[in-house]
This record gives sequence, C-alpha cells and structure tokens, in this order.
Amino acid sequence: MQLIDGFLFPGQGSQHVGMGRELASRCASAKAVFEMADDIMATPLTRIMWEGPEAALRETVFTQPAILAHSLALLATIHEIYGEVIPAVVAGHSLGEYSALVAAGVLTPCAALRIVKRRGELMHRAGETRQGAMAAVLGLDTPGVLHVLEAAQGAGIVVAANLNAPDQTVISGVPVAVDEAMKLAFEAGAARVVPLAVSGAFHSPLMAGVASELASVVHSVEFAEPACPVVPNVTGALTTSPAELRRCLLLQIESPVRWCDSMRAMAGSGTRTFLELGPGRVLAGLAKRIDRSVSVRSVSDLDALTTWDGFRESPRQEGLTIEGKEKRRDA
Repeated sequence: MQLIDGFLFPGQGSQHVGMGRELASRCASAKAVFEMADDIMATPLTRIMWEGPEAALRETVFTQPAILAHSLALLATIHEIYGEVIPAVVAGHSLGEYSALVAAGVLTPCAALRIVKRRGELMHRAGETRQGAMAAVLGLDTPGVLHVLEAAQGAGIVVAANLNAPDQTVISGVPVAVDEAMKLAFEAGAARVVPLAVSGAFHSPLMAGVASELASVVHSVEFAEPACPVVPNVTGALTTSPAELRRCLLLQIESPVRWCDSMRAMAGSGTRTFLELGPGRVLAGLAKRIDRSVSVRSVSDLDALTTWDGFRESPRQEGLTIEGKEKRRDA
C-alpha cells in the first residue's frame, strides 16, 4: 500500500475524440473498465469516444460517462501497475467528483458509472425542457462577477456556477440573462467572456428536479467509508463522512462548484502536489491561477503514468509486462 499526494479529476468540457484509446490498447485493466462502461451504457460508448463524431461526444448523455470511464481506466491502470495506491486527498470538478469517490473507495466503478449514466440523461433532458446557457468570465474577481450577476437578475435567472479561480468564474442561467451578464462583465472590466458549448444551465436553479430524480439511484448504492479525505464541490472542505458525501453529491446538481475553495482547502491541509487523472489539463491550469505553490501533473495516458517520479519506487515496477514499459525502463 502506498500513500501518495492528491488526485484531481476533470469534469465536462475536457473531452476529446480519441480519449482513452491508447490506454485501452496497452493495459488490460483499463480495457476492462471501458468494456464495463459500454455494458452499463448499453451502447458503444467507446466507439463515440475513440471515433467520434465530436458532436456526439459533446452530448451530455455521452460526455459524462465518457470522461468518467477515462478517469476510472487511469485509476485501474495505476492499481494494476503499482498496487494499492491511496492518495492523501481527492477532489473532482463537478462530474469529476464521481471519479474522486471511486479513488477514495467510497463508490465502486460500477456504481459510479450507473449513477452518471442516469445523471447525464437527466441533465440532458433538463436542458431540453428548459433552455439554458453558460459562459466563462475571465479577468474579473469573484466579488466583481457577483455584482454583475446581481445587476443582471432583472433579465432572468443567472448565477455563479463554477468558482474556478480568483479571476475565473463560470456563469449559468437562462440565455437572455446570461447575455446580459456577459455584457455587464465586459463593462466591469473582464478581460474575456466566453460562451460555452453546453446543453443546459448546469449548477443553476434550471436543473431543479434533476437531484430528486437522481436520488433514487444515488440511494440505491452503498457509500463506503473513504480511505482518504474527499473535498465535495458544494462545501469546498475536507470530509470523511459517507453521509455527507452522498448529501453533497445530490446538492451539487444545482449548487456552484467551489473549486477555488477546494484547492485552497487541500493545500491548507498540507497537500501541494497532485495528479490530474483524465482528459485535458484544465485543472492544472486552474491550479496556477489559485496557488502557484501547488503543482499539478496532468495524466491522460500510460506514458505519463509510468514516467511520473511519484511512482518510480513501487515494488510492482519490476517485471511489468504492459506493452512499451520494458523498452522505456531499459532506455
């Protein structure tokens, strides 16, 4: 058993066509995770992940389980190569919280995939039922964004959905109100305001009803005692309570992602180096904006895992048979 530094898991928006294909071709445990995801989805999810089209992968019903499957495949690969690895702390951005719960031993991979399958369906339906929009506001501090949102309320519902960094906030709500907030943000001095290609107003009151329907699935699975602290999006604080983790998972649907608070809480607890496990480098980029003393290494494939210093002393390094590893070790 190894105790290492923190694990971070990305959320929706980090997906890309081809994600996880190399991992599945080289690691048996990763391949098994992807096969499990296909079975649970009852659809060829991996074909969409690896071949596209990109428009299909952007659909919430596929995006969410695809990103989860990629992160879980990386976790499975770590355990296959290095044995039981327990991070010091875990957190995931929105959807990524499910991967974090698996990494902490709270949920099984099967349970997480089952819940996320339903989560994606419900959030997609909510977006179709009630049209919503989201936008990223960059270069304006959080109090400034909150002032803008208050001023835009006359146009309709618009709220802070992701408190990503001191100078980066994602807003969410009805399209006309989001448009108004975008205009006001520019006037308030935002460096950039970027509309996001999403299917709904996530982490906003427009998702009302999703949590109540998702609850039946969430309450049907066991939440075990975590092997390490978990930082839920809703609170941005460390916890080891299964009941609290279950509660926060449902509240998360309509609540803001307090990512800035989450990173600061983990750094404050003494963890300052992290692996970002999943597609993309979004969380590594945000970490630099939150606390430059924190180091995040983004890992999306086998090469990145087997060349990370934190794992080099593992007893399972010797005799490793995963394709390509022997060649790298002898080089």
